[in-house]
Amino acid sequence: MPNIKKILKNLGPGLLFASMAIGTSHLVLSTKAGAQYGWLMVIPIILANILKYPFFEFGVRYTNVTNKTLIEGYLNRGKGYLYFYAIITFITTFTILAALYTVTAGLFINLFSIGHSSIATVALTLFLIISVLLIFGKYKFLEISLKFVVSVLFIALLATTVLVLLKGPVDHVANFKPSPIFNEVGILFLIGLIGWMPTSVEASSWISLWSIEKWKSQEKPSLKDSLQEFNIGYTITAILAIFFMVIGWYTLYGTNIQLSNNAVSFADQVVRLFTEHIGSWAYILIAVSAFATMFSTCMTAHDALARVSLDIIGLLKPQQKWFTTKAAFAIAVLILTIINFIVIASFSANMGNLVALATFVSFIVAPIVGYMNLKNVTSNDLAPKFWPGKKLKLLTYAGILFLTCFALYYFYIIIF
Repeated sequence: MPNIKKILKNLGPGLLFASMAIGTSHLVLSTKAGAQYGWLMVIPIILANILKYPFFEFGVRYTNVTNKTLIEGYLNRGKGYLYFYAIITFITTFTILAALYTVTAGLFINLFSIGHSSIATVALTLFLIISVLLIFGKYKFLEISLKFVVSVLFIALLATTVLVLLKGPVDHVANFKPSPIFNEVGILFLIGLIGWMPTSVEASSWISLWSIEKWKSQEKPSLKDSLQEFNIGYTITAILAIFFMVIGWYTLYGTNIQLSNNAVSFADQVVRLFTEHIGSWAYILIAVSAFATMFSTCMTAHDALARVSLDIIGLLKPQQKWFTTKAAFAIAVLILTIINFIVIASFSANMGNLVALATFVSFIVAPIVGYMNLKNVTSNDLAPKFWPGKKLKLLTYAGILFLTCFALYYFYIIIF
C-alpha cells in the first residue's frame, strides 16, 4: 500500500508524457496502420516503442541526477548541440501544434455536429481555452486534470478494444487487395508511424522540464522512483497504441475504405465506423474518448513547447533573466497560439500535409537527438554509477542504427 501511495504521489512527468504521446501517433497513425495494413503493424509499433525507449529514459535519468534539463546538458556538450536542438524546436513549433489542433478541431466539430463551423474557427477557440488553462492553471492544474483524463481514456479504450475483439473483424470485400508495405507509399507511412511512435524523440527534453517544474512544489524522488513513474507512463502509451491499431484493424481492414486527410471527414469516419461495428450506443464513448485524447495532447504539447522555447532562449541569452518569469511563460503560450493559428488557417482543413511534415522532421532527427541524449547521460555531469547499464546502452545503439538505416533506405527510394 505505501508503494502505491508513493507511485501516485510521484505521478506527473510520466503521466504528462503519456497524455502528450497518445495523440496523433495513436488516434490517427495507429488507427490507420491497422486499417490499411492489418495486424502486421503491431511489429513496427512495438519496435518503435522498444528501440526509442532509452532516448526518453535518458531525459528522466539526466534531470533527476543533475537537477538540470536535457537542454542544459546540450549546452554543456557544446553550443552546436544547443543550436541544433533550437532549429528542431523552431521547425516543430510550426508543425506539431498545428497538426494536433487541426485533428482536435475536426473531432470537436464531429462530436457537437457543428458542420457549419470552419476548422480554423474551432481551432482558434481551442487555442484560447487551452491558453487560459495553461496560463492560470499552471503545471499543477495540468497534472491533476490529466490524471483524470488519462484514467478515463484508458478505461474507455480498453472497453472499446474488448468489444471490438468480441465482435470480431469485419468481412473483407470481394475485390480487397492488401496494401503493399515496402513501396514508396508504405515506407512513407512507416516513417510517419515510427517517427511519432510513441512520440517524437525531441520530446525527451519535455519530460525533464516537467520534472523540474514538479519538484518546485514537491520533494524530488529518487532516481529509482522517477524511472518507475516514467515507465508507468511509457507502458500506458505502448498499450494504447496497440489498442488503437487493433480497433483500426478489426473495423476497417479489408473494407477498401480510405481514411480521409480532411480533419472533419476523418473524425466522422473514425467515430461512425467504430460505432457501426460495435453499436450505435457506443457513439458517445468513442467520440468523447477520441476528443479527450487529442485535447489532452494539445494541452501538454502546448505547455511543453512554451517551456522548451523559453529554456532555449534563456540558455542562449543568460543575461536576460526575464525569460524565466511567469509573464514570459504566458507570452510564450500566446505566441504559439498566434503562430499555429496562422499555419492552420493557411493549410485549411488538410491535416495530411501538416502531419506528414511534422513526422518527417521527427523521423530524420530521431537518431541524432538519441545520440545527443546518450552523450548527456555518459558525460562528467553524472557520476559513472548513474550512467545507463550495458543493456540499455546496447538498446540505444540498436535504436540509433535502426532509425539511421531506415532513414537512409527512405532517401534511397526517393532518389532512385
